[in-house]
Amino acid sequence: MNQLNLGDFELSIFSDGTYPLDGGAFFGVVPKVMWSKKATADERNFVAAGLNSLLVRTGKQNILVETGMGNKLSDKMRKIYGQPAQLLENLAASGVAPEDIDIVINTHLHFDHCGWNTVYRNGESLATFPKAKYYVQEGEWQHACEQHIRDSISYISDNYDPLIKSGQMELLRGDQEIVPGVSVRVFPGHTAHMQAVVVTSGEKTVCYISDLIPTAAHIDLTWVMAFDLFPISTIDSRRRYYERALPEKWLTVFTHGVDTPWAYIEKDGAGKMTIRKP
Repeated sequence: MNQLNLGDFELSIFSDGTYPLDGGAFFGVVPKVMWSKKATADERNFVAAGLNSLLVRTGKQNILVETGMGNKLSDKMRKIYGQPAQLLENLAASGVAPEDIDIVINTHLHFDHCGWNTVYRNGESLATFPKAKYYVQEGEWQHACEQHIRDSISYISDNYDPLIKSGQMELLRGDQEIVPGVSVRVFPGHTAHMQAVVVTSGEKTVCYISDLIPTAAHIDLTWVMAFDLFPISTIDSRRRYYERALPEKWLTVFTHGVDTPWAYIEKDGAGKMTIRKP
């Protein structure tokens, strides 16, 4: 487990495990001769992707950013991705029970980011974190409901619709402060309404940037995933993020990083993007 203090806050990375992603899809139009220098592929051309959640302890609330893949995949999807489902066990090993979580923030509603939002009990999908208020962008939920042929496979309605119906999930419209020191900011590209989570305390900032920069191997402006619905917007959003994150020395959390779940993104003397681990 990776952990650090940020001013008055305590931040910890918890993993739901790893799963395989096709390297070509993970790195889009970037040639394999280039991306294979940063990521190792197996004989099927798959690379390992992490499922990182961020737990923020503010002293008043416990805030969980992202809930991994969960355990509700279909048999077909399990054959492709497996079913790691380790988040609750890893939280419990550190003494964190579902009842201890006060707030859950989903950056978007793809199945590998909100899978543990809910669990099945007696055939019914119920909140995994019974006392928590959940947050996501309204536009993201609306798109999920459309079930567009391009990306309907990415959405599992039982991960969020029961929370909408119960009133436990709040739909946001744009950038917003959730609690003092924790806010969300919309960075379109991967989806139209994907949001990052910005945590600031003691004049230091950590940002869970989600699939805008999924791993440390994706820090180059143009290294965009094939999964991104709006790749040009991804590049524009990354540029906008770097304009603040680099000069202000933000620590970036990589949602799918395995060996590097977070790092400082910097430019070297030649202007090339590099990382520095905390």
